Amino acid sequence: MSAQILDGLGLSKIIRETLKHRVDSIRAKGIIPRLDVLVAAQDPASLSYVRMKQMWAEKAGMEGHSYPVTDETSQQELLDKIAELNADPKVHGILLQHPLPKHLDEQEALIALGAEKDVDGISPASLGRLVADLPGFRCATPLGIMNLLQHYEIPIQGKRVVVVGRSVILGKPAALMLLQKHATVTIAHSRTLDLPDLCRQADILVAAVGKAEMVKGDWIKPGAVVIDAGYNKVEGRKWDVGDVEFESASQVASWITPVPGGVGPMTVASLLCNAVDSAESHLA
Repeated sequence: MSAQILDGLGLSKIIRETLKHRVDSIRAKGIIPRLDVLVAAQDPASLSYVRMKQMWAEKAGMEGHSYPVTDETSQQELLDKIAELNADPKVHGILLQHPLPKHLDEQEALIALGAEKDVDGISPASLGRLVADLPGFRCATPLGIMNLLQHYEIPIQGKRVVVVGRSVILGKPAALMLLQKHATVTIAHSRTLDLPDLCRQADILVAAVGKAEMVKGDWIKPGAVVIDAGYNKVEGRKWDVGDVEFESASQVASWITPVPGGVGPMTVASLLCNAVDSAESHLA
């Protein structure tokens, strides 16, 4: 068998077209959706990722500003900028782009950010709302995964799900969001004993561990749905690769996300949706 592709890039284009219509409607009522970004100016990958987000936001009719965070930025300057953006009614979303310079306390910054404008859904306040099943912005990457599964009508209720990865921005929130859809969820990681055997039990396997092509085809239950949320640079390879060995996995799975073109575009689309949701809340 050969797996069908969960086309995140194609779906993200549909979502962004819908967003453009929503933004046009909001702008007609006098509000311009705005997403501001605090970005580590000395990290090329972050700068590239932020440029893509800003390009997609601009095409949808949104506005935004980018503020560099450098090795010279003090913790107090970072906190002051967050407080300024939190207080600005024209700013509807704030993104604290990883990774910040090592001398800065990212947790303190995320606590200062709070939940109201945290459209990436990664602050302790936002994550607490997810745990408590309260309204709030959900983490962009897991939200993108959930939207992808919904679009392709992948059944979740009652399914056995294994999430390989335990980060607070991906593995843990993805597990919670799948649990809310009535899946039976196991969180695993690189140190889980007998990890291949555990993965073989999954009806839906989410790979989010950050190790290039760690999950092999023989780790996958025949007919399983495979979500590869990894992006890894490998020397000598032109494109990033995922956490799943695509060639072997695609011969076993029923559905699979490619890398690139799977989860990544859905992350950006979900982030922009959250920012537009925030702007729409000001219409009430």
